[in-house]
Order: sequence, then structure tokens, then C-alpha cells
Amino acid sequence: MREPRALEAPVRMSGEVVKGFGRGSKVLGIPTANLPHDALKQLPRSFETGIYFGWATVDGVGPYKMVTSVGWNPQFANTSMTVEPHLLHSFPDDFYGSSIKIVIVGHLRAEAKFESLESLIDEIHLDISSAGELLDCEPYSFLRSA
Repeated sequence: MREPRALEAPVRMSGEVVKGFGRGSKVLGIPTANLPHDALKQLPRSFETGIYFGWATVDGVGPYKMVTSVGWNPQFANTSMTVEPHLLHSFPDDFYGSSIKIVIVGHLRAEAKFESLESLIDEIHLDISSAGELLDCEPYSFLRSA
């Protein structure tokens, strides 16, 4: 059962959009705007891995609703931690090299390994739907301009 929770304080991160492993668009059909590895230093020390939601701007434009994975992606056995936001907005082109700022306002679920790639994709779509709905409501909607 999904029990989203608000964070005690929003977590802000920023960086240049970099290429990831190429799985978001190509394997999952869910493109991500990956933050560089050094952006992990912006996380509080006690920040837990998981699936989060919040707001994002790209080159100062937005805010756009977003859901992000912060962690190790156990489905793919990553050897390094990543921050992989998916923006709930259609962009006509890739925007690698653009400046992205995210504000993480809530937690959706823990990271998990799924029985199949299809199960993972279904769960990500549920994450996207949940984030979209939650960000329209308090206490999350007012953080749109945080």
C-alpha cells in the first residue's frame, strides 16, 4: 500500500542535465533528466533512498511536476547512486546540458526490485499518477514556487 508523506523540509538540488544509463527513454519509455553524480552532495546526510515527488525548473522555466528516483536502482543493480527526475511535461527535444533545479517535497515509496521489467514500468506509471495528483493538493501545491 502506498502511503505518501510530506518531507519535514523541502530538499533542493540543482545541476546540469546529464546522460544517464540510457534506460529511462529507451528501456522504460519514461525519460529522465539526470542530475550529475556530484549533485548527491546536496542531499542531507540522513536522506533515505526511494521514490520522491516535487517540482522542477529547466533553464528557469517551469515549475513542472516531477517524480524522482534517488538511489541505487535495485532492478538494474547500479554500482553508484543516482538522482533521476522524470518531469510530468512533454518536451519536444532532449535538453542535455540544461540547468535543472528540483525541489523534493514528498516521499512515495522505498526503492524495490520487481519480478519483471513490466512490473517496474507499471509501478513507475503509478508513481507518476500519484505524484501528479498529490502535487495538486496541500501541503504540496503551495511549494510549487519554493
